[in-house]
Amino acid sequence: MEPEEPDAGPVVVGRRGLRTGWTTGTCASAAAKAAHLAIVSGRRPEWVEVALPSGRRVGFPVEWDGAGRAAVVKDAGDDPDCTAGARMTAEVRARGDGGEHVLRAGEGIGTITKPGLGLPVGAPAINPVPRRMILAALAEVGTEPVDVTFSVPGGKAMAAETTNARLGILGGISILGTSGVVRPFSTASYRASVVQQIDVAAAQGERTVVLATGARSEAAATRLYPALDPVCLVEVGDFTGIALRRAAHVGMHKVVFVGMAGKLAKLAAGVMMTHFHRSEVDTALLAALAVEGGAPRAVVEAATATATARHFFDACVTHGCLGPLALLCERARSACLAHAGPSFELEVVLVDYEGSAALWRTGPGGATSGRVRDAGV
Repeated sequence: MEPEEPDAGPVVVGRRGLRTGWTTGTCASAAAKAAHLAIVSGRRPEWVEVALPSGRRVGFPVEWDGAGRAAVVKDAGDDPDCTAGARMTAEVRARGDGGEHVLRAGEGIGTITKPGLGLPVGAPAINPVPRRMILAALAEVGTEPVDVTFSVPGGKAMAAETTNARLGILGGISILGTSGVVRPFSTASYRASVVQQIDVAAAQGERTVVLATGARSEAAATRLYPALDPVCLVEVGDFTGIALRRAAHVGMHKVVFVGMAGKLAKLAAGVMMTHFHRSEVDTALLAALAVEGGAPRAVVEAATATATARHFFDACVTHGCLGPLALLCERARSACLAHAGPSFELEVVLVDYEGSAALWRTGPGGATSGRVRDAGV
């Protein structure tokens, strides 16, 4: 059943006053479903409904081009995203071979050319959560396998405003999103909301806050610290430095930062505003930590093989060499304390890229408690 149209637009979050939008992954799943419906029913729907990872269902208007391809226009809400207004387009063809659905990159969608992004080299730049969303949307239409080719007019030009090329994603933009919803991380209003949430926690008498950079690290933090009041869990986005200083200002006794290797690498280099448009991972720093940690040559080389910290992280885990990751946590912790001052106890937790396992927890004095596995789902 289709939802009423008023529920289809970006939601307004009253507490923050920010209009959220939809990710490229959500728009791609809607376009794919519409195109699949057209070949199954012979009719081109003007409206489709898809499920977000949370289970919430949302609807989108669908446009059609002369070639019979479905398009959903991305509304990024109040986030200043270069893909706002992008026409996420899908073309579906029946396979007829009894195999599985195949997702392909057409014009304006990037292709992976380097390791370290969690996707195979040669694959379309469709991250795991959006891929699951797309496959779920297709399954709502039918079980016969199809080929889906995604494209975005002007996608290559949009990608030029991102770091895709530097990361080895060539040909266009990526299909992204872990929640299906775009929250305006990079606006001044979101920065203000981070400060506000810490203030609210302090006003309630809380003296511990846990800072997480995104949905996956926040989920891990929730599992690692189940006894904390939810008000103490602050999704800081890229504003780690602002959050740390505010925590010091309001008299927090303990701060925990939970994040993945990419964010920790930037913090370790002293970069407290970690948005990818404004800063890059210092791969030379990663290489130095690998050497200091006694890592094998393969891990040292992985540090500078790509522009991502993920490739380095994966190499450390693959080779069972977690010493450099422990040093990364310690370096990040020292840099954070240098930025905010030593007025609170600071703990840094490194989680994997699924947010399902915490590998290291570094506390006061730089001592690392060792491999931790209590964030698992």
